[in-house]
Formats: sequence, structure tokens, C-alpha cells
Amino acid sequence: MEDSTEGRILARFDKHEEFTELQNQILSLDISVEPTDEEQRNEALLVQKISNILDEYQEQSFLLDPFLEELVVPVVNKLKGRARTMVSNHESLGPTTRLSQISLILYLYVKLRGYKTIIRFFPHEIADLSIAIEFAQKLEAVQDRQIWSLVYVTLLWLSLICMIPFDLSQFDEVEASGKTALAVEMLARSHLNKAGLEREGAAILLSRLFVRKDTHDRLDAFLEWSHAGLTSNHEVFQALGVAKTLCEVAKISPADLISTQILSFLDIAQLIDQNSFLMGNAVMRKLRMKLISRSALRLLPARPRGGSEEDVPEEIETILQEIFHALEDKDTIVRWSAAKGVASVAERLPADFDEQVLETVMGLFSIHSIAVASLYDMPTVAESTWHGASLACAEMARRGLVRDDKLKELIDWMSKALYFDIRKGAHSIGSNVRDAAAYVLWSLARTHETPALQPFAKDLARNLVSVSVYDREVQIRRAASAAFQEYVGRTGVFPDGIDVLRKTDFFAVGVRRNAFLVAAPEVAEHTEYRQILLDHLLNVIVRHWDPAMRQLGAESLRKICELDLLRLANESAERLRTLVKAIEPSDIHGALVALTELACACREGNSAELELLRQKIFTFLGQASLDMIQSPRNELVTAAACNLIASSISLPEIQLVARSSVPHWRKIIDIGLKHRNPKVQDAAANAMAEVSKLVDCSDVTGTPTMQQSLGRFLGKLDYSAFPHGLSGAIECLLDSVNNTSPTRMMNIEARRNCYESLPQIIRTVVPQLTTLLQPETLQRMFKALLAGLDDYTVDERGDVGSWVRMACIDGLTEVSLTLLNHSTYIPNFSEYLPANKYHAAISGIVKQGVERLDNVRHEAGTHLLRLLNQTPPSDEWQIRREDVNETSDISGWQNSSWLFPRAVRLLEIPEYRSAVLSGLLLSISSKTDSTQRPVSSSFVAYVRGLPVATIAEGAYDIRTLAQNLLEHARGNLQANTTVIPVLQAFNILLEADTLDALQDDLEGLQSLRRLFAIASRNVPKLKNVHRIGASMKIVVNLLTLPKMHEACLERLTDFLTHQYPRVRADTAEYLYLVLQSKDVGKETEEAEEVLLDAEWCVTIS
Repeated sequence: MEDSTEGRILARFDKHEEFTELQNQILSLDISVEPTDEEQRNEALLVQKISNILDEYQEQSFLLDPFLEELVVPVVNKLKGRARTMVSNHESLGPTTRLSQISLILYLYVKLRGYKTIIRFFPHEIADLSIAIEFAQKLEAVQDRQIWSLVYVTLLWLSLICMIPFDLSQFDEVEASGKTALAVEMLARSHLNKAGLEREGAAILLSRLFVRKDTHDRLDAFLEWSHAGLTSNHEVFQALGVAKTLCEVAKISPADLISTQILSFLDIAQLIDQNSFLMGNAVMRKLRMKLISRSALRLLPARPRGGSEEDVPEEIETILQEIFHALEDKDTIVRWSAAKGVASVAERLPADFDEQVLETVMGLFSIHSIAVASLYDMPTVAESTWHGASLACAEMARRGLVRDDKLKELIDWMSKALYFDIRKGAHSIGSNVRDAAAYVLWSLARTHETPALQPFAKDLARNLVSVSVYDREVQIRRAASAAFQEYVGRTGVFPDGIDVLRKTDFFAVGVRRNAFLVAAPEVAEHTEYRQILLDHLLNVIVRHWDPAMRQLGAESLRKICELDLLRLANESAERLRTLVKAIEPSDIHGALVALTELACACREGNSAELELLRQKIFTFLGQASLDMIQSPRNELVTAAACNLIASSISLPEIQLVARSSVPHWRKIIDIGLKHRNPKVQDAAANAMAEVSKLVDCSDVTGTPTMQQSLGRFLGKLDYSAFPHGLSGAIECLLDSVNNTSPTRMMNIEARRNCYESLPQIIRTVVPQLTTLLQPETLQRMFKALLAGLDDYTVDERGDVGSWVRMACIDGLTEVSLTLLNHSTYIPNFSEYLPANKYHAAISGIVKQGVERLDNVRHEAGTHLLRLLNQTPPSDEWQIRREDVNETSDISGWQNSSWLFPRAVRLLEIPEYRSAVLSGLLLSISSKTDSTQRPVSSSFVAYVRGLPVATIAEGAYDIRTLAQNLLEHARGNLQANTTVIPVLQAFNILLEADTLDALQDDLEGLQSLRRLFAIASRNVPKLKNVHRIGASMKIVVNLLTLPKMHEACLERLTDFLTHQYPRVRADTAEYLYLVLQSKDVGKETEEAEEVLLDAEWCVTIS
């Protein structure tokens, strides 16, 4: 999978004005009123726009810090004002829709910057406490899930107010001591069992309440309630709320207040551990880990680390054992919490103890490493262990807990972890381990002195560079690059550090292809890093499970070897030779693609020594298993083998025939040509094309048995070297696509390949065109490509004929451009490319450009622009540029709304008129609404602007348009695919009243009568319902024209009495609608009643 593109780097809050305007629109609303459905939709859209803007800044949220106060305070005041009004006036909660929208905006701010930052802007006056409590109690009584954000921000507001330095008992009535604190606690408890963010808000509120000196005594009762709840039921959400609350209390409570409850916290954690149902929840395991880690910190003195031998509480050892076990948890969030926990606890321990902690953590690496031959043979469960241990080491290193004498052991483990990648099914696991290893090394650079790191500098530099340019995942390449940068900046011990860092910085390694093909070869220019890169390529990358990585690795190997091609390519080829004999198909494929790249480099090197090496590389193919190559499941290996032949085959090997070092190379090509995969066919055809440059291959042009391969094969041959097979190849291709030929290929992919080969042949022979190809032959090829534009084959996959049409668009363009570019060297150019044939090609391409399929339109638009930019040899081949230029924007041809208003104007070009009209008719008859609507409206708008008749030469008018449409239909009146689009086009124009003026023109009236004759012809005998329906609409629409009224009225009965009930019903409905909307000059009320009352669907006996 290719790396995604780099996201936008923002410098400031550019959308401040737009954002403020959107927010002000929401704040200006009356939140005490329930909006209508339409208002609610519009307001929700405004909030969504606000959300979209904030999402853009999620990764750089600090850019909003200067604006937060002016943005957040008005929203908070709006919410507080509503709450104060409701409480002071003793009102009910009332409508909550707009209130929820206000609170949702506050939640979006919290999501962006965190609740600790945002609640600073909440009101926290003493008087606000009673307002917030009563408002929250009103919300509690509402059973509406849509107000979750309102509940959440209200709880956050209360948590802030609970921090005021006044005794809460001052707010109690005389006879009800502790009422306020109880109300707050009960309110928060009621939300602890919620599934959403309300639970988080409640936990924060309770923690702020329990750390107050005046209400701390309520914590004991809460612990008892929590213990009872965990014992009596398995309510997951409530348990999560309790755990979250205790975690917050353990974090922020003063030591003197919480010291007596720590053991109770640990009892709660133990109770959770004994509940297998709760421990099945990853979030619960994470919170439990936080709880016991923070409890352990409370048991230890809060002082800097030292060498004192103070007694360590017994509970610490038990807690550490649980944390060590959690480092191997299956979920990352638990391992991450455990890693931070073990480091924070070790930081409080005496020096000797924290050393033991580090040794225990590093001991986790050896659990799965003892009985395996290499890192890649580990079981998949090792991923969790290595990741947890690496995270713990990183956190300890970041806190300076790794002593210098432990550096060697830790760096050795991290050097292995940087390459941790275990195959699992169709993918691999271990990217998180590699990421954590880079984090460890980055942390060591920040906390250790240069002399301590000096002995490991070279190995560290090589490993980090290797990972930064060759890891599959972008985040790991960047993490390794960041670690390398840290060492260069802080220690300066890496060889050529600054220069290498410049080549492997954050952006250089951000795109995988750039990292492999640009950054890696540049780094390899430094000899200190060249060998590690080559070793990693040959040992890991060309054997990678991902084929794309193997291909990129092969290309990177070539670029590095080109630094000293003869020596490095020879050494690398010898090492790849052993992989060719491997058992795994991925190893063989990687070796073959790498050898292919080396062979190509040797061929381009153009020296005798490199030519011998290229021939040597070819012999390595003989060591690959033929069974492996020809296996249908190993298509990648087959294609790679064909590509290796194409890049390394030589004339001596061909002349040796059976005595060749690879005697089965011809068989490999034959297997490739017969393969079902087009990519394998293409590779085999390329191999045969290279062979054809060395020897005569004309005797094998008829041997491929697979039709798809034949087309590719014949297009790849080098006819300039051996021309006598050219005429036979062209005849074979032309017969394969000729509709009247008995040898025509029925396979659509095969015909497409044949069409693609025709321009390839012309490109091959054009330097000797007049010698090798007669004008008549080239015109036949051109004619075949023109005929291919009419291929509308349809099967279960849809309009597969479009593949042929796109191939012909490309073929006509390539042939035309090839000939036009060489026109000065072709004496009889007009015989090879007659101007009328060239304009016929333009017409055909334009026709495809206005049809219904957007991908075909895009193809046509792209190639038409290429032809427009070509300078013709004379005016005969000149395209009407001023008329076509308006549609020359490539991106617009796929967009029907952009294209068709411009495309209809192409009807004004007489040379292309017929083709454009044919294409528009196909689009008008399309069942795709996104095409049919724009083309219909554009067609009507264009015709509405035409005169009825004109005498200007070349000008278009409605009379001529009607005649052209009728001529198109009369070309084949029996074909529904021809007639129905014409009828639909006329109906569109008649419904829009654009043809009404034709009845006052003699020739126009004659055209309307011809249209009527086509529509009313043999109606009772027609079987196609779509044609009957289109004909019916013609007759009904013409009925509204006075000069056609009587004739249409007479034939209307053919439709109202038709044998198909659907036709009768559709006719009655459509006629009724027309009579309702248009004036026919007569009273129609009685007729309308009949149309409504009659049972048109009743079967006629």
C-alpha cells in the first residue's frame, strides 16, 4: 500500500473570520425556542461546518490558543445565561435542541484542546454553584440521549466550581448540613454508569469533590459503595466510572489526605482483577493499571532518586509484578499504561532497586528469543511482549533510569527490535515494536552523555539510517529519522551525521518511493553506510512479504550498485543466486526482480565487463525451479522470470538452443504468453520483443494459443530488425478485430490488446515507414481503429466495449501524432494520413467525448487536447481550434455539468456535427441521472437559442437539427437502439416547446410529419415497451400543435387500446399531464375525467 500524501502544514488560524461568523450565527439564535425541522437542519449544518474547520487544526491545535478566550467565552456565557434564567425563573428545561448545539460547540473545543485548557474559560464564581447544580439536576430528569454534550459540559462546569476555596457547607441550609456536597456526589454518581462522555465528566467531578478538605470524608463512603457495586453486579460502565474516578483521585489528591485510603484503592483493583468479565475489557485493564501505578506512587516518598537504603513497602513488589505482567497484555493501551507505570514507580525507588526493575524488563526480550534461529522465526505472541518491554525501556530511558553499564545490553536488544517483523497470514505484525525501539534510542540520546554513547555510535547510526529509509511504514521511517537527528544534534558522534541527516530528514523519508530511490542511494554515497544498506536490501527487503516492497527494494539495489556497478552488482548477484534456489515464492520473486534490475543496469553500462556480468545473471535463472515458475498460483514469479529474460537474454544464449545455460527459457516465455493474468502476458511479450531484436521471430507469431497474449505479443516485436514478418502480423491483428472475419476474436480483452498493438507497430516502424509499410496498409489499420469506436459489447460486467473504445481513442491519437511528428520525413504523407481520415478520427474522438461514460469522456478529452496542441503540416489537417478550445480543459470532461453546456456548441462545426449529435443522443438516452439531466438541459438551452431557419453558410438552425435527427433514425428504423434515442431527444425538445415554431415553416412542418410517421408506425405490432413509450410521448406532444392535432388524435387510440396494460396506463397518465399543462385550443375537461376514471390496467379480453 502506498504512503498517503503529506498533510497540509498550517502556520496560523487562517479561518478565524469564517469560523467566528459561523459561531455567531449559532449564538444569535433564541435557544429557548424549538426550531422547525428546516431550521434544525440548517443549524446542524452550521455546527458541522464548525466541526470541519476545527478538525483541520486537530494536529496543530496550539494555533488556536491566541483566539480561545474570544471564541470560548461567548459560548460559555450563552450556556450560563440560559441556565441562570431557567433557575432564577424556576422554569422547566424546555426545548433543548439549540442548547445542545451550543454545548456541542463547547465539546468540540474540548476535543481540540483538552478539558483542562477549556474549563479555564468557564465561569467559576461562588454564585454559579447553585445554578450549575440545579441546572444539572434538570438535565438529569430528561431521558434524551441527544443532550449528552450538554450533560458533559455541565459536569465539567461543576468540577471547576468545586475547586473554589470556600467550604461547601456555607451553601447548606441550617437544618440540612452537607446537602450541597451530597447533591453534587449523587448527581455525579448517577452518570457513572453512562456509556458516553458523561461518565468521564462525572469521574472528573467526583475526583474534584473528594480531594477537597471539607468533603474528603465522603471518599470512604464512595469506596464502600464502589466495593459493593463491583461485588454484586457486572456493570461494565459503572466499573469504568469508578476506576476512572479513583485514578483521578490518586493523581491529584494531596498526600496527607489520601494516605489512609491507598490500601482501599488496591483492594478495589484486586476486586476488579478477580472479575474475569471486567478484565475482558481493555479500557478497564488500562484504568486498573493506572490505579495501581498511581497508588504505588502514593506509597513511595515523593523525592528525587538517590542511593539511600530506605525500606520499600511490601506492596510495591506485588504491584511491580502486576505491571510486568501487564507489559505483555494483548492491547496496546494497557501495555502503554503499564510502561509509564513501571517507569514512574522505578523513578521513586532507590538506585539499586530501579536497576533490578530495568533488568526484569529487559529479561522480557529473551522469553521468546531463546529457541528461535532468527528474529523472524518468533511466535506472533512475542509482539506484545517486545512492544511492552520496549515501551517500558523508553519510559525509563526518558527519565534517566538507564545506567551507563546497561547501555550495551539495551542497545543490542533495540538493534534487534528495530527490525522486528513477523509474518502473519497475508500481512505482518511488529510495526509497533519497531516504533517503540526508535523511541527508546531517541530517549537515550536525550539523557546520556556523549562519552557513554560513543562506543555504540557507528552501529546505532547504521541501524537507524537503514530503518529510516527502508522501513515499510512511514511513521517508523520518521521515528528512526527523528532518533538519528537527536544523536546528531546532541552528541555529534555519528559519521557524516549532518550530511546524512539532510538526506534522511522528516520530509525526505515521508514518501516510501522517495526514501527508497532518492534518500537511500544518496546515503549510500557515504561508504560507512553503504554495506548496511546493501545487507538490509538483500537480507530483508527483497524477501519482504509485500511485493511492492520487493520491487522498490530491487530498484533501490540497482541505484546503490550503480555507485560501483561492476563490483557491487557482481557481489549482489552472487548473494541473490542463493535466493533463486529458495523454497518460498516471495524469496524467488524478490531475487528475480533484483537480478532484473541489475541486468538492466549492466546493459545500460555499455561495457564488455558489464555485458559478461549480464550474461552471467541470465544463467542464474536456470537454478530456479521450473515447477515454481509455471505454477498458476505464482504469477508474480512467472512475470519476474519473463522480465529477467527480457533484460538479460543475449544472442549467444539464443543460438545455443537446447545447450543454453537456461534451456527452458523459451518454455517460460510460452507459459507467460498463455497465462491468464494480463501483467504476466505483458512481461512475456516484452521478453519476446527483446528476443525479436536479436533473431527472427516471425515463425512463432502464430504459436501462442491464448488470444489475449497474441495481441500483446505482436505489438512488442521489433519489426525494424526483421521486417518480413510485419505484413503477417498486421493481417493477423486486422482479422482478429474485423467483424466479418471468421477468425475474429470473441474475447473482448483480446480485441482490446489487438487494438493496442496497432499503434505500437507504427511507432516501431515509423523510422522506415515508407520502406516497410504501404499507405494502403496503414489506412486499413487506421480504418480498423475507427471501426473500434463503434464497439458497444455488453456482458455481465457491463459496457466492456468501452475498453476497446478507449484503446481506439488512444490508438488513433498515437498514430496521428506519430505520423504528424514525422510528416517532414514522409514524402507522400497525404497518402498515409489523408486529411479526411484524420478529421474522421477527430469526429470519432469527439463523439466518445460527449457520450455517457465519464471515464471514456475523460480519455477522449485528454487525447483531443493532445491533438489540439499538435502543429499540422498544412491547413488541411487543421482542427477548428476556436470552436473546440472551450472544451479543452481535461478535468472537465468527466464532469457532465461542466461539459455538456459547452459540448452542444460543437454542433456548429459541420465536419463534426453528425458525430457530436450521435454521441449526445446516446447520453440523452442514458439511464444515469448524472449524465441524462445535464445533457438534456444543455441540449434544450442550445436549441432554444437557434433560429428556426437561416441562410448563412455553415450556420445551424432548428430546421436542420430536426432533419439531422430524422436522418439518424431513418438510417435503421428497425433498430431500437437507434430510434429510441432520437425519439427521446425529440420529446425533450417538444416538452420544452422549442419545436413549436417548426409548424409555421414549410420544411419544418414536413419534418414534424415525418417524425409523426416514425412514431405512429406499426404501433400495435411493436414489442419493445421503451420504444412504444417514446413513440406515445411523441404523438401526445405533437397533439398540442394545431397543424398536427387531427392526425395525432386519430392515432392516439393505438396507444390507449394497446394490448399492454402498462402502455395504456402510461398513455392516459402522460396525456392527462399534457392536457393539464398545455393549451390545445379545445375544452378538455370531459376527456380529463375519462382519463382519470377509466381502469386502464384492466386486461382486455
